[in-house]
Amino acid sequence: MTRKFSRHPAQSQHVSSHPASRRTAPGTVDISSRRSFLATLGVAAMPAAFVGSLGGTLGGLLTSTLSLFSAPAHAQTVAGIKKKGTLNVGMLIDFPPYGTTNAQAQPDGYDADVARLLANDLGVKLNIMPVTGPNRIPYLLSGKVDVLVASLAITPERAKQVQFSKPYAAATIVLLGKTGAPIKSAADLKGVRVSVARASTQDMALTKTAPEGTEIRRFDDDASAMQALLTGQVDAIGCSVTVANAIRQRAPGQFEPKFNLLQQAMGIAMRLNQPELLAAVNDFVTRNTANGELNKRYRKWLETDLPKLE
Repeated sequence: MTRKFSRHPAQSQHVSSHPASRRTAPGTVDISSRRSFLATLGVAAMPAAFVGSLGGTLGGLLTSTLSLFSAPAHAQTVAGIKKKGTLNVGMLIDFPPYGTTNAQAQPDGYDADVARLLANDLGVKLNIMPVTGPNRIPYLLSGKVDVLVASLAITPERAKQVQFSKPYAAATIVLLGKTGAPIKSAADLKGVRVSVARASTQDMALTKTAPEGTEIRRFDDDASAMQALLTGQVDAIGCSVTVANAIRQRAPGQFEPKFNLLQQAMGIAMRLNQPELLAAVNDFVTRNTANGELNKRYRKWLETDLPKLE
């Protein structure tokens, strides 16, 4: 489906055991299953990656609501984790190349490599616990995991619930166009046909920045948007660097990144009011950024250098 530019954006393995509650009579609370509560919200029917990628009001509302049913956990110290001997890390396994599984069905990806590096830095064993977009913060708040290395973008809304380390990664959305095409910024997109996955982060970013006269063509997914570029239906595509690299591998020399549409910094998340643990994780990120260890792993999975993060 083809739609001309509009100033309005397009419409866009574990289940926590904590129960939901419902009031049955004044002053009386009856406990029902959390699964029933999720079903009422309609969350159970949503793909995990979709719910997890929701930003703004809806994503924050779902995350905040779910966290209400997680019992608070005690504050942690580095000494406590070392005494326990194991670091429990929550990680997405359905968000490649950051989080995925290998041939042995074990967690893998950039986030898994960072988690291994962190556990090694602390001198403890690593236990990766797969989480989903909706339950990753509740898992952290309830103490099921010690930290999240789960592709969690740093936002003001989330910072009210968890404390973030310095950025250890970023999700970069680029405008990929024909090699040599005179496109240096969003202002150059007037009259240009650009494909995006409908209601995606790149759709929102492109719709917000592209000038009137840009022909934004929205497709059901990245694969369809990519095919439109490869077959000449469009002149450029808004996509993640991962998709951009896949396109350039399929059509060497034909396309090049023109400019970044959006970059979202990701942080390692911990429970609030744990200054000692936060300082230790920040030190870990700082040292391994400076010595190139994070960049080495980022290049391994994303085939590009780790962006400069602040």
